[in-house]
Amino acid sequence: MGDSGRLSVGIIGASGYGGVQLVRLLMEHPGVEVVYLGGNSSAGKKFSDLYPHLGNLVDLTIEPIDLDAIASRCQAVFLSLPNGLAHTIAPTLISKGCKVLDLSADYRFKNLDTYKNWYGGERQDQEVAGTAIYGLPELYRDRIAQAQLIGCPGCYVTTSLLALAPLLKQGLIEPDTAVIDAKSGTSGGGRAAKTNLLLAEADNSV
Repeated sequence: MGDSGRLSVGIIGASGYGGVQLVRLLMEHPGVEVVYLGGNSSAGKKFSDLYPHLGNLVDLTIEPIDLDAIASRCQAVFLSLPNGLAHTIAPTLISKGCKVLDLSADYRFKNLDTYKNWYGGERQDQEVAGTAIYGLPELYRDRIAQAQLIGCPGCYVTTSLLALAPLLKQGLIEPDTAVIDAKSGTSGGGRAAKTNLLLAEADNSV
């Protein structure tokens, strides 16, 4: 625990859409002390300048990503990064004793062949990926509590599993009869500009 008796936590990718919600939630958590906010593009900027509505909660400056410095200050680190980046960071943090919680898709699959089929890209961290625990506490709370690496599920899967799991557990539905019709707003694609997510491209597309 940190000097305050709370868990000392860092967030890499703190200025993105996922990161800012993490900051908001963790700053209000009684058992957590946020001691580091990291990001390359926003390094040197005060978080409250980027998100004034959270100025009453956060008085931290976004710092460059320095894994040695992060590991020396943080017991747990959240990675709020685009797919394909967390796996370049997580193994080092784990080796330095940090618990890592990844919000991207990088550690949702223990088998990297499955990851490659869905997201592409070459990975060399099969041993690390094999240790990841699926971060849905409603189903895997005990395993998560003991895990060093947690791969957090995405929005579609979370919505679907939380709805279906109780019904499946009670035998009220057959697994192969479930139909999931899910839709997401364009903000689900992250903060970076993407042509296919512009209003002119996405409007009236459903």
